[in-house]
Amino acid sequence: MKKETLKNIFNFLEENGEHNAPLMWKLQNNIPITEKDLNIEGNLDLTDTNIKSLPNGLKIAGNLILTETDMRFLPEGLLVGGHLDLYASKIDSLPKGLKVGRDLSIEATYIASLPRGLQVGGDLYLNDSKLLNNIDYNDSNELRDIVKKMVEPGFIKGNVIFNQEGYNWLKSDIYI
Repeated sequence: MKKETLKNIFNFLEENGEHNAPLMWKLQNNIPITEKDLNIEGNLDLTDTNIKSLPNGLKIAGNLILTETDMRFLPEGLLVGGHLDLYASKIDSLPKGLKVGRDLSIEATYIASLPRGLQVGGDLYLNDSKLLNNIDYNDSNELRDIVKKMVEPGFIKGNVIFNQEGYNWLKSDIYI
């Protein structure tokens, strides 16, 4: 279906109050975002899209997947009820006030530090991240303590998971 036809269908549905155009459609086509668009009940998967930014105040009840995106930053006040997957994205920092209900993956990212007040309800995945490369630690307990102090007064309820150099013979991740 042609882009113009889809645009006309979404405009018709919105004008008649029957349905809002999907947020992904609006982001990809530079259509203004409404307050109602900022609350997503399900998941938002933007894997390998050309979307460069997300709106401030975005709240996603499910998972937010930004794997292999060109996005460079996340919006202030972002709330994700499920998992936040940033694997191999170009994001280099996390916003203040970020809350993730389940796991947070910053694997293979340029993220070098964690913001104070970060809240993660599940595990934090650090494999191949700049953060893991920037921290001097002697063992997994020391790394866990460093990461937990970095986010205070926030928290990471689950494990800090990483593949520790020198222990690759285990062929598994280290859970702390």
